[in-house]
Amino acid sequence: MKLIGSHTSPYTRKVRIVLAEKKIDYEFVIDSPWTDVSTVPDINPLGKIPVLVLDDNTPLFDSRVIVEYIDNVTPNNKLFPAPNRERTEVKRWEALADGLCDAAVSALLEGKRPKKEQSAGWITRQQDKVARGLDFMARELGEKSFCMGTHFSMADIAVGTALGYLRFRFPEIDWQASHPNLGKLYDKLMLRPPFADTVPHD
Repeated sequence: MKLIGSHTSPYTRKVRIVLAEKKIDYEFVIDSPWTDVSTVPDINPLGKIPVLVLDDNTPLFDSRVIVEYIDNVTPNNKLFPAPNRERTEVKRWEALADGLCDAAVSALLEGKRPKKEQSAGWITRQQDKVARGLDFMARELGEKSFCMGTHFSMADIAVGTALGYLRFRFPEIDWQASHPNLGKLYDKLMLRPPFADTVPHD
């Protein structure tokens, strides 16, 4: 399989962590849809990363679709439970974490526009989403060791990826101080090689 993405994309990082947790070999192709020479739109009509190209050249896109596919490829290290209430909870955590990333990315991109074209109100709205997302994560996590209680799951990968993206792009948001339980979870996740080996960078 071939994964197309970048080192800065939190969604690509999420997929890379899942591939590592599942011990699946793949080719990592660096490509950003923001460059003039990108081939991403030729593979994903939405022009977004990551894209997982299967052995038969079928492209899979949207990180949530990709990670669920990967988890079903091999039986080892299952990250999603069987279809039931617990699976819905895991996917809810993933939707929350991805939504936080969506807001953070939107704020970042708006901030890169020429100053006179930026919408301060839009940036504030995205920042509010991030703040509310962090508050909700912290309340839901409580004193649990992992998002789903005592066992590691896709929920932790999604949350860890989102928190890592905030550390990378918005170091001024001191979520580790304001939400120490999230900081404790993130530090625990960083002890796992897939997290430490995929820290985002330019």
